[in-house]
Amino acid sequence: MQIRILGAHMTEIASAKLPGLLIDGVLALDAGSLCSSLPLEAQRQIKAIFLTHHHYDHVRDLPTLAMNLANHTSVEIYCIQPTSEVLSTHLFDGGMYPNFLKWPDHRPAIRFTIIKPYQLISVASYSVVAIPVAHVVPTVGFQVSSAGGKSVFYTGDTSAGLDVCWEHVHPDLLVTEITMPQRLEDWARKTGHLAPGLLKAELLQLRKLNGYIPRTVLVHMNPSYQSEVEREVATIAEELGADISLGYEGLTIDL
Repeated sequence: MQIRILGAHMTEIASAKLPGLLIDGVLALDAGSLCSSLPLEAQRQIKAIFLTHHHYDHVRDLPTLAMNLANHTSVEIYCIQPTSEVLSTHLFDGGMYPNFLKWPDHRPAIRFTIIKPYQLISVASYSVVAIPVAHVVPTVGFQVSSAGGKSVFYTGDTSAGLDVCWEHVHPDLLVTEITMPQRLEDWARKTGHLAPGLLKAELLQLRKLNGYIPRTVLVHMNPSYQSEVEREVATIAEELGADISLGYEGLTIDL
């Protein structure tokens, strides 16, 4: 299983893109940077997109992806009901751009499949399970397992309370978020995100419950605070004796 980080940040500048992972070129987790990161043919190779939630930075490239797919192929989008409702009402309502849920007429460019938490989904040769995580809107993370038995758990946006996930996942790789430095922990809690101290507590609980901390790659950084966050994460990695690092655009991890 090869995991490629397309976007590792919570906003976009010349050196940073919005959140998204690509697995083996065929499964996408979130859609913040699918078009800005991939050539046209690579976009048309995507078999399914799994959305953690409806916030704009995680879904931004869906309309332009759909335009690139139209009259060539279509893609299935897997998400929970609240995500589908918001996107159908605000992003695919035909107001600012075509409603790709209905266009082109002969084969709409995208289709929604509603999933439920803890429901096992089989797509191509992968097994995918959605696990609820704490955020300010309904959000799920995804554990994706390959036929060879390797797995990655991607939380999407989350805050304190990941201990409810750990009993359901046993990943080889954990991709979770770190948005703000420690001095902004109160703001992180208020907005449903992680700061370094919160992350450390969650990883300690993971090790207590599952006996290990997998390789952990952090995304969703705010570029304004990245240097500060990187120093604090390095300290946590040393304290826990674990492989914890910041992700970056273009990083490829082979499991």
